[in-house]
Amino acid sequence: MVRVAAGMFAPGHLGELTQVVPFELMDAVLVETGRVQHRLRELPSRVGVYFLLAMCLFPEVGYRLVWDKMTSALAGLPAVASPTAKALRDLRRRVGAAPMRALFEVVCGPLAQPGTPGVRFGRYRTVSFDGCSSLKVPDTGRNQAWLDRLAHGGYPQLELMTLVETGTRALIGAVFGPTATGETEYAKRLLHLLRPDMLVLWDKGFDGNDFLAAVTGTGAQILGRLRSNRRAPILSHLADGSHLSVIGTVNLRIIDAQITVTCADGTVFTGSYRLATTLTDARRYPADALVSLYHQRWEHESAYYALRHTLLRGRVLRSGDPGGLQQEMWALLTLYQLLRTVMVDAAESRPGTDPDRCSFTIALQSARDQVIQAAGVTCDDTPPGAGVIARAILAGLLPARRLRVSTRKVKSPVSRYKERLDDGRPDHSRTVTGLVITLLQPVPTPPAVSRDERPLAAAERRRQQQVLALLHQDPDRSWPAQDIARHLGDVTLNTMYRQLSRWASNHLIRKIGPGTYTAQPDSSVPLPAAQKP
Repeated sequence: MVRVAAGMFAPGHLGELTQVVPFELMDAVLVETGRVQHRLRELPSRVGVYFLLAMCLFPEVGYRLVWDKMTSALAGLPAVASPTAKALRDLRRRVGAAPMRALFEVVCGPLAQPGTPGVRFGRYRTVSFDGCSSLKVPDTGRNQAWLDRLAHGGYPQLELMTLVETGTRALIGAVFGPTATGETEYAKRLLHLLRPDMLVLWDKGFDGNDFLAAVTGTGAQILGRLRSNRRAPILSHLADGSHLSVIGTVNLRIIDAQITVTCADGTVFTGSYRLATTLTDARRYPADALVSLYHQRWEHESAYYALRHTLLRGRVLRSGDPGGLQQEMWALLTLYQLLRTVMVDAAESRPGTDPDRCSFTIALQSARDQVIQAAGVTCDDTPPGAGVIARAILAGLLPARRLRVSTRKVKSPVSRYKERLDDGRPDHSRTVTGLVITLLQPVPTPPAVSRDERPLAAAERRRQQQVLALLHQDPDRSWPAQDIARHLGDVTLNTMYRQLSRWASNHLIRKIGPGTYTAQPDSSVPLPAAQKP
């Protein structure tokens, strides 16, 4: 027997997920945002909010089919409406984005309990900042006006910035907008969510002086990767090989480490990391423990994979205008958080279970089935972890996390990771059988010099000579950067663009068009003295 709301409110449900966002919560959100219908319609506002969540749960079908899935188990109820696709679009406009944003702000936040495995480092809850710019939207004039069209003519893209609890991959907060706004600018809008019991992880690019000062001003601790060109003084050496330094007004401890990875097939390769942290006590927080902890930052990438590929299935968003995109994004983020909530509740119901072992795919598919069956809509005093979704998650727990490694590759013609050099790293995921962390002694940083004053590295000097010889073989030919990189064969296109631009600015070669060069220097500019024969 199906148990749903009475009358025309009956289609307003999300299966078993309704227990996480019950009718009373939906009504309170609608009252708070002033979106309650002025007269009782066949499609009340509460039904509209549940429809928006179901729309994100079934991204592969249109409005009418989403409605059919929500009402497929309600065939015997006389009050169930049968709206057209236009009526459902009008329902979306009537509800607006404000209730979806308010609902997300209610359900977002850390989900782990103090004793949940894998969520803390000492007394600190580990969280991370990261951005995602691969969310594509319809190529309409209104979307282009808000987000700008990509230079290569692809779909406009939305920039999403989130603060995530790494142990559960739950969303603590989120903002989004045009990609032209920098990641740190978006991250600053989430700083009010940081707490003194948090340890914030981040990748390169978040180590600006102002951002560091803003984060430490919240009382939270940090552990982040430094950019390769970041110059920081060595104030004092510590016993574990790390050293104290200062960036801007923030006192930090810097750790230089080399990681040697051995894969099951015998492949061995190394990588270097330079980390900065406000945890300056080397005895309480050893450097090798912090280097190992930094790997948890990649849980954020897994969160985006679940959101972008498992939930959204790589599809372009539906909405053709900024208002609709904001509504759809808040609904998508809310649905993601609801699924994570059920997953963590399931893990907590079995003490000692790491939330990492819960399958997002199982949770998603079980939730979809419950919507179609209109099952589990009311709680009936069901304890956490005892619902159908939780039972399916616990029955299909993944094995304990094993060490794996894989080269980052992105299937995008404009991505800097589209092509890479053969550096020994595997192209596909491989099991790691050995991992050795070697702490490196810091090298004193020489005084900064301008790029033009720096001597060329051996590899760049050799490549410069090869390019000059190639261009002078046919001085009248126009060489696209792609052709030069293809001829050399040992350089990525991204690096080739940067070096050619630099050599052209030094008047060694001449830039005659976008990404196109020739051996003929610009006759109006004299050669530098060092380059004259």
